[in-house]
Amino acid sequence: MPRRVVITGLGPLSTIGVGPDAFAAGLRAGASNSGPIRSFDASGFPHNVANELGDVSPADYVTNLDPDAWGPASLAAAAVARLAVEDAGLDRAELRRGRAGSVFGTTGAETRLHEEAYEKWLAEGAGADIGGLVKRIPAYRLAVAANRELGIHGEAVTLATACSASNYAIGYAYDVIAAGDSDYMIAGGSEAMCAFAVAGFYRLGALAKDVCTPFDADRKGILIGEGSSALLLESLDSALARGAEIYAEVLGYGLNCDANHMVSPLATSIAECTRRAHANAGVKQSEIDYICAHGTGTPSNDSAEVAALREVFGDELPPVSSIKSMLGHSMGAASGFGAIASCLAIRDGFLPPTINLNTLDPAFEGIDVVPNVSRAADVRIVQNNGFAFGGNNAITIFGRYE
Repeated sequence: MPRRVVITGLGPLSTIGVGPDAFAAGLRAGASNSGPIRSFDASGFPHNVANELGDVSPADYVTNLDPDAWGPASLAAAAVARLAVEDAGLDRAELRRGRAGSVFGTTGAETRLHEEAYEKWLAEGAGADIGGLVKRIPAYRLAVAANRELGIHGEAVTLATACSASNYAIGYAYDVIAAGDSDYMIAGGSEAMCAFAVAGFYRLGALAKDVCTPFDADRKGILIGEGSSALLLESLDSALARGAEIYAEVLGYGLNCDANHMVSPLATSIAECTRRAHANAGVKQSEIDYICAHGTGTPSNDSAEVAALREVFGDELPPVSSIKSMLGHSMGAASGFGAIASCLAIRDGFLPPTINLNTLDPAFEGIDVVPNVSRAADVRIVQNNGFAFGGNNAITIFGRYE
């Protein structure tokens, strides 16, 4: 029989808080840290507001890596891996003795280093010394950074399924542990601010000017966010044997890829992914207490997501909220943050809000989007949505351990 898999450590490095307690407090308060972009010169951009880490430096949360040898996304992956392991109360020697690895999702990986290399080459010509930058660029280094920071030698996998990548990573880690092929896995995603994402989403017409308003009648699009998210997964037997606090059990997940359109989500495909997740997790739609939505704030995503949920749940939709209204869209790290929020909702008994909501889109009438203010709730089972370009859909299901 497959082993039961639980989450015992959370490692958010976010724009509203670092560590699970600070992150939970930010969610409860409906916090946001959006403002003018400072990571690069965005003065010429028509839209130049984003959710940045600001004065929070991943380098402050690593002890074994040389920060100058790693890109910002890799360094952040290492930081959250350490945070998750420390939160789990897992002895580092025990972690190294066990079969342990990491799997991280991303969209842009070290794109900012690409940009720095190009800028240097344009400024200095073909003789510019960009070798140090190029060495730090490969995306596989995200998971490698996590393993090296922790001193572990198991799998180091980086998945590039864009904005659903963290959910893919969690599903991968779940399978590895359930099958008995690993004892501990760190799963999540990492993303650093870059000009490419801001320019690209602006050209797509999907970038909001100054505020992200999911489900609002006047929603305009996303705000780019950055940060890194990690969860420590282990078998239930292992967690019980060492007396670990269990945030939640990973009940299952669902994946599909419709490849219908590069940037336009397909509601029927999302609905099918939802049914697969429920079947894999062994739950009925009536048992879902809360849905942590993909909820980007673009007209097309919100409409497709709600249409899919109505197809599956009918008129019995549980509360649905978008934490991207607070965090911005952190791309490959986004569904990892959603997973962390799901675990905290189960542990602490609350629903994160959808902030910035002024007027609910009439097409979404009757749906509880937890407007503007968090609230107490008995949360037992959560559905965490993650959707990406090209129809890469991934949904994870978490339940209270009992």
